[in-house]
Amino acid sequence: MERLSGLDASFLYFETPSMHMHVCATIMFDPSSVKGGYSFEHVKEMLRSRLHLVPPFRRRLMSVPFNLHHPVWIEDPDFDLDYHLRHIGLPPPGTREQLGELAGDIASRPLDRNRPLWEMWIVEGLENGDVATIAKMHHCTVDGVSGSNLMVHLFDLEPEPERTEPEEWKPEHKPSDLELVGYAMTSRARRPLNLAKVIPQTVRSVVNLVQTRRNSEGPGMATPLTAPRTIFNHAITARRSVAYTSVSLDDIKTIKKAFGTTVNDVVLTVAAGALRTYLEQHDEIPDKSLIATVPVSVRGDDEKESTGSNQVSALFTTLATDIVDPVARLMVIHEANKGAKEEHKAIGADMLQNWAEFAAPTTFSLAARAYSGLKLADRHPVIHNLVISNVPGPPMPLYFAGAQLTALFPLGPIFDGAALNITVLSYMDDVDWGFIANPDTVPGLWDLADAVPEALAQLKKAAEAKA
Repeated sequence: MERLSGLDASFLYFETPSMHMHVCATIMFDPSSVKGGYSFEHVKEMLRSRLHLVPPFRRRLMSVPFNLHHPVWIEDPDFDLDYHLRHIGLPPPGTREQLGELAGDIASRPLDRNRPLWEMWIVEGLENGDVATIAKMHHCTVDGVSGSNLMVHLFDLEPEPERTEPEEWKPEHKPSDLELVGYAMTSRARRPLNLAKVIPQTVRSVVNLVQTRRNSEGPGMATPLTAPRTIFNHAITARRSVAYTSVSLDDIKTIKKAFGTTVNDVVLTVAAGALRTYLEQHDEIPDKSLIATVPVSVRGDDEKESTGSNQVSALFTTLATDIVDPVARLMVIHEANKGAKEEHKAIGADMLQNWAEFAAPTTFSLAARAYSGLKLADRHPVIHNLVISNVPGPPMPLYFAGAQLTALFPLGPIFDGAALNITVLSYMDDVDWGFIANPDTVPGLWDLADAVPEALAQLKKAAEAKA
């Protein structure tokens, strides 16, 4: 039995019928490398043989009576792999757009909290004979970095690795309500001591932030609630749309080197260029710059010291979408990110996690449902326009049940008031972009995805001219 951290549990509390707190990924494979030929049964047996290496796949939630504390994880005594692993085919011609439509439909439905919080759909019938996997896991189980770490156990470095024999396992003792209440009361008894530590830390963080902003000569972190309202910034429904694109990692590195920025600066600038194009097409380009929330991993080197599946914080940054010239936009974003990182460091990486421990389950859940049901996101100033996440991925080829992975498109959650999420992950020589949105608010998502290569090409042309 393991209690969820406050941050992990918050993703449960904030979930509503329209705001799903799961993360997804669409993974493309070339099955021609599978010895003896690809089959769904081979995939299932491989996954079954590795369940003992991936504890999140076998555990499910148990709520504490009266919501006295955060839920706990227990190993599911009724675990059924056939429920979680699904098999489906696309109708001809099996295009990437059709795959995106299927991924959007899968992302539109919440996970069953009475079972381990994940699903994996094996999709056949794609053009060129490819096979895809659409994976879905609740955010309380995984973040960007821990999700990448799962690949260590599910993917291989060669098409024919040494066979892994499945380990026998027995589910742990299922705690009684009395045990859960006792565990919760013991944990709550430590709250005053924890609060006494958090408050002084918070005061120091505020002082550090003020001093850092005063001493800074450049721009700092973008201010929440000052973002312009766009078609992204409204209350959402349960529907999801998905789109994908890929660009060259070498091109991004060329731009980074030419202008002395970071890879993340280039990714944000390319995203900003694509967003400008998309908003201009819809006659929605605002005079003020868009503001993005950028998740930041705060996971330390020592995993044993970390608690919970999510080890993240976030910073707000300008996308400089009010600037037409892409190079000038890149340099503004570069300077803004330097200031934002300094201010984020002054606040402290663990601020969000510390305060999340005091989240009240019932209060937070009721507040989230009221906020969503009353569509309050349409009424108050815009907090931020969208979330953009950039996760470094593996530089070497990976294999899944013998099939070589050819692309990996991550998909994060969207929120009331921020109906678009862009998640980026590098793999080998490519950078794969996953777009997910609420189609009732953000139409024509493929137009946004298709604008990315051109936004990158403009920056690359300027970088080559500078060389």
